[in-house]
Amino acid sequence: MTHFLVLLLALFIGVVAGLRAFTAPAAVAWAAALSWINLDGTWVQWLAHPITVTVLTILAVVELVTDQLPRTPSRKTPVQFVARLITGGFAGAVIGTAWGYTFGGLGAGLIGAVLGTLGGYEARRRLVAANDGHDLPVALLEDAVAVLGGFAIAALTSIV
Repeated sequence: MTHFLVLLLALFIGVVAGLRAFTAPAAVAWAAALSWINLDGTWVQWLAHPITVTVLTILAVVELVTDQLPRTPSRKTPVQFVARLITGGFAGAVIGTAWGYTFGGLGAGLIGAVLGTLGGYEARRRLVAANDGHDLPVALLEDAVAVLGGFAIAALTSIV
């Protein structure tokens, strides 16, 4: 059962990366820093370092701000999509590593990133259309879902 739950959390953190690319690695860095997941002696033990947590947090906040700008490219452009695949796969692999399922976590994170990118795009498009073209409230809602979801997933790693 633990294997399934770990992979499910890795999938969900990948979905978060599909919504906001840097939120997922920031969330798992905080989970490591707060000892919600144990990465000691692994290839990602550096993730719990205060400098790493700070840099990833800053990148996540900058992304939240820049997402509101009108010139921000679509998450479906190749560069944006690949960034989400990388961060989703990475965050999923981190969660998997804590329980010895690095490659399973990587795969689940990648799948989640695809789902989050495409599903998030479509959900936002439809919600904006239903909101008479007003993007900001929908974007802020998506920000909240990504941040709260990312940290909820990170917190759940402590009970798996």
